[in-house]
Amino acid sequence: MTPRRWFGLRAGAANWLWVAVAVMLLDQWTKYLVTDNLAEFEEIILLPVLEIMRLHNEGAAFSMLSNASGWQRWLFIGLGLAVSVAILIWLRRVPGKGQNLLAAGLSLILGGALGNVTDRVLWGHVIDFIRVHYQQYYFPAFNVADSAITIGAALLILDNLLEYDRARAAARKKR
Repeated sequence: MTPRRWFGLRAGAANWLWVAVAVMLLDQWTKYLVTDNLAEFEEIILLPVLEIMRLHNEGAAFSMLSNASGWQRWLFIGLGLAVSVAILIWLRRVPGKGQNLLAAGLSLILGGALGNVTDRVLWGHVIDFIRVHYQQYYFPAFNVADSAITIGAALLILDNLLEYDRARAAARKKR
């Protein structure tokens, strides 16, 4: 293995794995703080529209399948691990330079996915604790991992749009 490679990744792409590790550690640390200081459904009101409330989500996004009989835990662990492996393969193919938005987005999604998989393996559910609302209208509760996944997905979309724009500009130049 050359010094420019780490676990088969090019040096540039491998540098982004630290983002995934940092997201996973931050996610687990915040969940530890919440579980150590709040009972389930206990809340701390931060702003009239924002609170910290410990919630357990046995389902997927927006609590889908949360009332299933338990099989969903293993499905979501398997999906999270499969997505993580796919992202590692994708990240391995990212050039060391020139694809920073793509690499950052993939790393954020990877860290978030592994953070939530860790919860499912350890506890059988994901710990959510950030609640945003306006009057009686509540956005589904989320956590650091969910935030990283959302930001990562936005970066992938932005990268795709910018790449599309660059391709269109290059096609115009050829004419």
